[in-house]
Amino acid sequence: MKLFVSGRTQVFENLSQHITPEDKTIWFHCASLGEFEQGLPIMEVVKKEFPNHKIVVSFFSPSGYEVKKTTPVADVVIYLPLDTISNAKKFINAVHPSLVLFVKYEFWPNYLFELKNRNIPTLLISGLFREGQVFFKGHGSFMRKALKSFDHIFVQDKTSEKLLKHINITNVTVSGDTRFDRVSHQIEHDNSLPFISAFKENSLCIVCGSTWPEDEAILLNYINEATEDVKFIIAPHTIDSKIEQFRKKLKGPSVLYSEKEGKNLADYSVFIIDTIGLLTKIYSYADIAYVGGAMGKTGLHNILEPATFGIPIVIGKNFENFPEAKRLQQLAGLFVVDSATECTEILTKLVTNGSFREKTGMIAGHFVNSNTGATNITLDYITKLHRNGLI
Repeated sequence: MKLFVSGRTQVFENLSQHITPEDKTIWFHCASLGEFEQGLPIMEVVKKEFPNHKIVVSFFSPSGYEVKKTTPVADVVIYLPLDTISNAKKFINAVHPSLVLFVKYEFWPNYLFELKNRNIPTLLISGLFREGQVFFKGHGSFMRKALKSFDHIFVQDKTSEKLLKHINITNVTVSGDTRFDRVSHQIEHDNSLPFISAFKENSLCIVCGSTWPEDEAILLNYINEATEDVKFIIAPHTIDSKIEQFRKKLKGPSVLYSEKEGKNLADYSVFIIDTIGLLTKIYSYADIAYVGGAMGKTGLHNILEPATFGIPIVIGKNFENFPEAKRLQQLAGLFVVDSATECTEILTKLVTNGSFREKTGMIAGHFVNSNTGATNITLDYITKLHRNGLI
């Protein structure tokens, strides 16, 4: 909360230092880190296609801003001031964007109304809508009006398109999810991490990414019972004292990333990553992935990052708002567990049955490759705006 408040005190000063009245800008707004990753493929192509425009990226949440405040894709990274009429006018005056792109879930009425009043092209990208949202309820007229301020809405699936058409919003394109484009390119990057290679050696490796205590609780029994030829990498979502609490429950030898120097990493069976920014590369070493967030109510983390490396995925039971997980489960490339017993059963099967593990991993990899293209669909629309002199 302190970061949320203090970070907003310098917004307009930062904008005045980095943007002049003569600058041309394109503004992306993301709620948090997940939405940034979703918008990143489009940020990258827009930066390349419009080199004379400065890229402004705003965040609502400190968890996005603090991690990405130095991202090279943007010329300016800031917090978005709270959604008041005066803030909206002042912010848009300072940024004076030629184009605005909101990512997935961000709907701020005063900003949207002001952008509409100024005829600034405003898009929603990778939108995802559910029947229970306020837009589709009788008392949601104000938010429906805000939603209609977008010039165009790119949605992830046909369900979202259908819901929008029911409230007479037809400027909609089913583009898919830009995260597929993002992760599909990761396999082309240099994902090597020598310390992970030293830890894994020739063992089978299970990577447990973005875990919360609820996830670790159902993983613990299997980790403690696993044979010596299976190793585990745990990358908790939050770096705090709970790491040590979990570590004390482990029967086998464990090592932290922060204490790895000078140690023979091959001697350990559990590697706990108490830092951020490495998980995507670490997934490239996995034979099986457990993705956290869905055993509790915090929300499932990104299953597409491990899927792109062609490995089977295990998640917790609360994933009803994550259509990509539902689809991959239906294809049999993802497995859902709701207890320590179920978790042990599926991990045991994946570890001991190599052909089963390979087949489900191939399904996951194909799932990513067959769902790319959202970035190009969105870019085509932006290019038309530019061709018509609107950017």
